[in-house]
Amino acid sequence: MTATAAAPPPSSLLDRFCRLLDLASALALALMALMVFGNVVLRYAFNSGIAVSEELSRWLFVWMTFLGAMVALKENGHLGTDMLVARLGRTGKRVCMVLSQLLMLGCTLLLLQGSLAQVKINWDVEAPVTGWSMAIVYAAGVAFAVPATLLLLRQLWRTLSNRLADDELVMVQESEDLAALSHDKGQHDKSQQDKGQSEGAPR
Repeated sequence: MTATAAAPPPSSLLDRFCRLLDLASALALALMALMVFGNVVLRYAFNSGIAVSEELSRWLFVWMTFLGAMVALKENGHLGTDMLVARLGRTGKRVCMVLSQLLMLGCTLLLLQGSLAQVKINWDVEAPVTGWSMAIVYAAGVAFAVPATLLLLRQLWRTLSNRLADDELVMVQESEDLAALSHDKGQHDKSQQDKGQSEGAPR
């Protein structure tokens, strides 16, 4: 008998999904830059242009924004203020975490409801240049809201079941600079720990 491979843990699947979103966002950015730059060159050098570039660039920007927002939600990369939460104890932080996750769930479900309604309304509406359905634009909200809802439910379950570490109970960063410093500090601490383990190992 052959042993069946164990299913990857949910965190591993989530990391792979977010890496896929990163690649999709990078591809959208590259296509957008290529079309805009190419259109500028054609317009000024050859007095012509790509008719669909402006419309497609706007669509790609919308999709790139929502895909990036999903990745930022997973990595707690959205900016906020932790001036009050950072001063609370573990119980207070858990209460604030649950409240914030419930509020985000409510907002995400409203976004999902509105995006679905707009997709249905604009299904037969054609874009002026490409002639494609305008529902493609509003589908970006659905593409964000569905996985974001599942992620928030998972985070809420982890909070209620007390599975979060103390440093995970603060979901936001005060600024992008602090987020970068926190990441650099984590990398430095990890390298120091690895160095200490290597020095303490028997020779």
